[in-house]
Order: sequence, then C-alpha cells, then structure tokens
Amino acid sequence: MSLKPHHIKQFIFEGEHVSLDFKKTITSCEKIAKTLVAFANNKGGRLLVGVADDGTIKGVKSEDEEKFMLTKAAHLFCRPTLEPIFEEVYIDDKIVLVAEIKESNTKPHFALGEDKKWWVYIRVKDKSLLASKVVVDVLRRSNKAEGVLIEYSSKERTLLEYLEEYESITAQQYSKLLNLSRRHAQRILVNLVLSGVVKVHTTEKEEFYTAS
Repeated sequence: MSLKPHHIKQFIFEGEHVSLDFKKTITSCEKIAKTLVAFANNKGGRLLVGVADDGTIKGVKSEDEEKFMLTKAAHLFCRPTLEPIFEEVYIDDKIVLVAEIKESNTKPHFALGEDKKWWVYIRVKDKSLLASKVVVDVLRRSNKAEGVLIEYSSKERTLLEYLEEYESITAQQYSKLLNLSRRHAQRILVNLVLSGVVKVHTTEKEEFYTAS
C-alpha cells in the first residue's frame, strides 16, 4: 500500500511493538541487522527511519544514505540476505523513510554481530532478542512441510503433568526433572512446540514453556 502522512502518524501513535520500530538514524549495520532479521523471523515488520524513540518526527537528512546503510545491512550483515521495501513519506516538511521487511519463508535468518559471529534474533514485543537453540530449531523446522510425529513416552507425559500443576517450566528445569541431557530435553521441547502441544515464551531475562 502507498503510505500517507496519516498512516505514519497512526503508526507513531501505536508506538513501537512486535512489528514496528523507530530509528532516528541508522548508525550501525550490526545493530540494524538484528532488527531486520528479527522481523523476517517473525511476521515481518516496518522500520520508520527519521522518528525518535519517543515518537518525535525528526526526518532524515539524506534518504539515500539511510537506504544505503539499510541495504548494506540487509545484504552483508543478514544471512540469508533480505530485501527491504522502501517508501519515502513527506510529513510536516520532513521525510520519513519506511523500510518494510516481509516475513521470510527461509527462516531462520542470522545477523552478523560485532563479535563477527552470526546470531539469530526474534521479535518480542518492541525488542529484538537473541533466540535460544530451541527457538532456532523451531524456526528451521517450521519451514519444512512434514508434520511432527509425537510419541507420548513417559518423558512427554511427565512434562505435561508438571505443566498442569506448575503452569511453566524452563529447559533447564525439564532436563533436571527427568535427568536428561540439555540437548535431549531441547529436542523433546522443539517437537512439542512444533506440534502445538506447548508454547515457548521468550523474555529479556529467561525462556520458559507453558501448555498450549
């Protein structure tokens, strides 16, 4: 859709959320790559460049420079590469650059960090957070068409009984509960998330699981 000034004002009124992020200017390819891959690994999203965190419209000094930085981040700092869709909106004599990232069908996407390692990010509320191994596996396997065959052994039953009583559990608690290796516990959790039996919840402090 062709965006108009009132669309931008409506976005700003909504505030930053799971599919919307404000940036006054693009200063680092590494930092912005996190947001781009988090959108692609989620349901997609829009980046409003020229808008401060508090929603003040500052406008961009050079839309070409901002586009160059975003394209460089999307092509060189994201793997697989991403293709932002750009739109310029004139609002109150200023230009807001909108960069849209569609939901990807080749998840997970990795961002190149300042440590020169590739990391997966996901969007949680208005933040781009590092994905756990379980979430990376869920993203990787959710692209594939085959269903997940769940065999309810005592390990799965014990987890579901625990969740009935305590509502949530972490991967570490689950591996301790059944004396499983962390990897084995994660594999069971990935299958249960993919089959819709449990939900994974990521916060800035921890990751935990609840019954669906």
